[in-house]
Amino acid sequence: MDTRRTRRAFLQGIGTASAIAFASCSQQLTRNPAGVPAAALAVQPIIDPASLEKPNLTIGYVPVNDCAPFAVAWEKGFFRKYGLNVTLSREASWGNSRDGIIFGRLDASPVVSGAVTNARMGAEGAKYFPLCAAMTIHRHGNALTMNRQLWESGIRPWHNYGGDLEAFGRDLRKYWQNSPAEDRVWAVVQSSAIYEYFIRYLLAAVGIDSLRQLRLIITPPPQMVSNTRIGAMEAYMVAEPWNTRAISGNEGIGFTFIQGREIWQGHPDRLLAVRESFIEDYPKTYRSLVKATIEACQYCGNPANREEVAQIISQRSFTGASTRYTRPGIVGNFNYGGFDDRPRITNSPETTLFYDLPSATISHDHSTFLWQSQSLWLMTQAARWGQVAEFPKNADKIARQAWKTDLYREIAAEMGIQCPAEDYKVEPSTAFIDGKSFDPSDPVAYLNSFEIRANAPQSFFFA
Repeated sequence: MDTRRTRRAFLQGIGTASAIAFASCSQQLTRNPAGVPAAALAVQPIIDPASLEKPNLTIGYVPVNDCAPFAVAWEKGFFRKYGLNVTLSREASWGNSRDGIIFGRLDASPVVSGAVTNARMGAEGAKYFPLCAAMTIHRHGNALTMNRQLWESGIRPWHNYGGDLEAFGRDLRKYWQNSPAEDRVWAVVQSSAIYEYFIRYLLAAVGIDSLRQLRLIITPPPQMVSNTRIGAMEAYMVAEPWNTRAISGNEGIGFTFIQGREIWQGHPDRLLAVRESFIEDYPKTYRSLVKATIEACQYCGNPANREEVAQIISQRSFTGASTRYTRPGIVGNFNYGGFDDRPRITNSPETTLFYDLPSATISHDHSTFLWQSQSLWLMTQAARWGQVAEFPKNADKIARQAWKTDLYREIAAEMGIQCPAEDYKVEPSTAFIDGKSFDPSDPVAYLNSFEIRANAPQSFFFA
């Protein structure tokens, strides 16, 4: 059976997911945080709202652990401190979060890390749009969950393989050979999400061409667990708490195979996105927004605050999930789960990185700093998987326009925060699951070094 996924089928999948998201949007919006918390009201602004071009802002968020900085800025008064009156808008999906900015419903919102550059490249035939970001919201904090059938076939969490990609590949192929091809359905939250690139990268690393051997669909995070339970898909990649929620002892529909940080250590997950015109028209407001968000990220990243942060985002207005689901990704005691009653817990502050980088090797590096070289990596993956026809010749220009690292440095300096002096860095071989380093000085050579990719040269042999 030919399992090649066509572009039309892919777009139809997006359309179906979007329809579901919009149908639930009115219900989601009724859960927006209302009123200003007492703790926030007690904060004395250091910026006069009257001095800002637009002090009243509507900011989106999606009900996953990623919303922590926005929940904290709301609860603790960081928005108010910088002269902002913020209305938080709960978004049904990451597509809604991005589109809310594009169509002017939102002033700012977190977006998946590939969304900003893909919008500027017109990826997948979409109309060009000048999205911008000057900071990340967090790094890590996501994982790939597999269903019980994959467990029963013999597949185990990645660390059980001891780095043996070949062994994992054998196990997955064996399962697929003994199950219907139409069952090979995995899900991600959005096509430009780093999660799509991670799934395709992981499978390619074991010799599986996901463009031909897998159907990848788009599903909003809150629907991942229920869709897996009913058999609509056999695996999904998403942010917490929707992996922890799935494991045995919780919902019991799957286990965590791998965290994203085990595929690429140090990867950016979410960016704080705005329209380019927002920065141009409201420069003072934008600076206040970034400062408030940086302070909130610092608060979330402080080990002394993490238990409290897990409690805050468990509120109905944010994730609405029990703290037993939100806590592992925030505090760091992450359980991969399994169906043999054995706990598989890793305790690591790098489970989700909101500010400090425990393993940083570059002076003054921190999680909210944008490395433009990492946006180039994302562009290589957009080209690798056929979202754009080729790696853009003006990629460096796109990186500068989309990821405003210099502007971040200016804003951070006003807060007394030092930043790395460079915009580019080499991602070492130890950072990636397949041991392949990324040198941003030659992204085209890096892209062409992968045998499995869209539009790769093919060999034909004639008798």
